[in-house]
Amino acid sequence: MTDPLCYLSATEAITRFRAGEVSPVELVQAVIDRAEEVEPTINAFAETFPDAALAAAREAEARYRQGTARPLEGIPVAVKEEAPIAGQRNTLGSLALRDEVADETAVFVQRILDAGGIVHARTTTPEFSSAPFTWSRLWGVTRNPWNPAFSPGGSSGGSAASLAAGSTTLATGSDIGGSIRIPASFCGVVGFKPPYGRVPEGPIFNLDHYCHEGPLARTVDDCRLLENVIAGPHPSDIVSLRPKLVLPEAFPPLDGARIALSLRLGDYRVDPDVLANTRAAADRLRKAGATVEEVELPWRREDLLRAARIHFGMIFGASIAELYATRGDELTSYARRLYEESEAVPKSELVPGLALEGRLYHPLGELLEDFDALVCPTFAVPALPAEWDTGDPLDVGGEALDDWLEVMMTIPFNIFSRCPVMSVPSGRSRDGVPTGLSIVGPTYDDVAVFRVAAALEAVEPWLATPDDRPAL
Repeated sequence: MTDPLCYLSATEAITRFRAGEVSPVELVQAVIDRAEEVEPTINAFAETFPDAALAAAREAEARYRQGTARPLEGIPVAVKEEAPIAGQRNTLGSLALRDEVADETAVFVQRILDAGGIVHARTTTPEFSSAPFTWSRLWGVTRNPWNPAFSPGGSSGGSAASLAAGSTTLATGSDIGGSIRIPASFCGVVGFKPPYGRVPEGPIFNLDHYCHEGPLARTVDDCRLLENVIAGPHPSDIVSLRPKLVLPEAFPPLDGARIALSLRLGDYRVDPDVLANTRAAADRLRKAGATVEEVELPWRREDLLRAARIHFGMIFGASIAELYATRGDELTSYARRLYEESEAVPKSELVPGLALEGRLYHPLGELLEDFDALVCPTFAVPALPAEWDTGDPLDVGGEALDDWLEVMMTIPFNIFSRCPVMSVPSGRSRDGVPTGLSIVGPTYDDVAVFRVAAALEAVEPWLATPDDRPAL
């Protein structure tokens, strides 16, 4: 029988630690035991550190007795393997980099450690975090806890899968095309893409305006807790924003709020279950007191995807060029394909691509002058098959699509990277996997996003009871 402690929220755990009702050792042991139970099925962890985690939990227990507990004291945190931690493997999910060991720790991870978080596991990713699913030649296939025939999404798939399965309490992700929000959607958890610069990033990708580090959690409040720890300026990152934004512990109700609803973000093809669940989530927002108005955005997929492909072509291909030339036979099919697509983008496209990004943002900017937030589906289908590849065909509502980017409704908000976005659960599909609702705020208005998400969760909490969790 599953120990209910493994699904305890971080905020509730901290309250119970302080009251002496639960020990950090008990919580860490619960998630370790849960991982042993579910990992043979979901394969969410690239590496685990049970002995070190329990030793840290004993130290956390002592801090609570001494009254010196820090903000995340004793909370298990699974960190995406992409983020370096000094002395630990840092392979980026690539067989070609299987022997790489980090010599420094990412700023945002160090903040987790300094706040008392216990990194008990590193989570799986696709190679170079470059796909909306999670499998690689190095780690094999990571599966969705709700239905193992499906993917948990990517690239932070291991993080989201472990949260849904109860084998961690908090987790980290990164997002360059939807890599926090897609797994949150597929696994029925909460994932926040902060606006560009909110959370410090390491070079060179701190200068890539599509790139974000952010939190994943099972509740909005837990997401807030972790975001407040990792956000804030740092001298190593010139784009990190100051002053530090501290999200409040409570948000005002939605009475009087105006929320725009876009079901297709222009002309995306969207699965019927995703559409139905998006409409149902909009009804819950109305129940919470908001006025929700359906709107149309004048976007065409071909323009959004052209902007994204130009951007990825300028950065991704060059970032792995040497590895492709020397060890290309060890790379996955999707990494090779993305490199080859990137190489086909000429440098002369950079300026037209930036101009296109500006034109695409304008109608969204105008919309968010009139509305407090925009809500839309996170992804066009409920989930992808666990072993799906970017060269495989796709079917959306009976329509065949040839381009894998056409289902990624997350990409517009990497183009418009200064907009904060959170994916929260919207419902369940016919295959039993969750679907997600994206909440998009005006530029740098993180509070607006958390306000809408908190109100939605209050109307209908997710993962709150055993019946609301995967039956692993």
